[in-house]
Amino acid sequence: MTLTDSLQHSSAIFIAFSTIIGIIVGSFLNVVIYRLPRMMERAWHQQCAELRGENIHHSPVFNLVIPRSTCPQCEHRITVLENIPLISYLFLKGYCSQCNTRISLRYPIVEGFTGIMSGFTAWHFGFGLTTIAALLFIWAMIALTFIDLESQLLPDTITLPLLWIGLLFNLDNGFIEIRSAIIGTVAGYLVLWTIYWGFKLITGKEGMGYGDFKLLAAIGAWLGWQMLPLVILFSSFAGGVISFILIITNKFQRNTTIPFGPYLAAGGLIALFWGNKINHAYFGLF
Repeated sequence: MTLTDSLQHSSAIFIAFSTIIGIIVGSFLNVVIYRLPRMMERAWHQQCAELRGENIHHSPVFNLVIPRSTCPQCEHRITVLENIPLISYLFLKGYCSQCNTRISLRYPIVEGFTGIMSGFTAWHFGFGLTTIAALLFIWAMIALTFIDLESQLLPDTITLPLLWIGLLFNLDNGFIEIRSAIIGTVAGYLVLWTIYWGFKLITGKEGMGYGDFKLLAAIGAWLGWQMLPLVILFSSFAGGVISFILIITNKFQRNTTIPFGPYLAAGGLIALFWGNKINHAYFGLF
């Protein structure tokens, strides 16, 4: 029996396999979360230098593959044994093997959460193309969430491909019919765009970034316009709760910026798994 046959005929093997793949992908997502904002910053500095007519000094190659991962404190190169997802963190007890600097908890959290969500997705959707598509959506949501939390950026290099992949998947009625997906894309962008400009005209301030518009548009492309009210309602409620907690704990200052992307991503995940049931229960009341 081949691996494909085993995955198809045994839900336990498929769930376990998906969980392991998810943990490995989570390790790569940590690289994306750390490096992608820095890659963007380098590109911005280079573009600004070009506009100013300055001589451009080409810095060493820095992308998602090169150079090898190192400790940010002592620049110790991470060995293969120190780079095993979850296990290495536990073995090192959360500290660099050379300088004893604390390793961020974000690394095992992303790896563990990605593994758990991948296994749950395999259990929820079962063996098939739908699970593969859902995993791509979930992995992108996880990466965007932590990038936004750390740098308040939602990179176009993730949101825009995610949007197009969602539309392509729904061409054959993947999660939703293509008409609903297209309307969801347009509506997702325009809803937050309208709120942004309304808030700016009234207060003179920017309440959110354009990355939030693109993220909601991508969620609409995957899940259709019917899920947008649920996503917006959940993300607004969650954002309000967090803001209230920050205020009562005196951690909210006038210039405090709360990223909205993580709440949109969480709303998208809820809509992916339980959106239809929630909508049916809600509209069933009327």
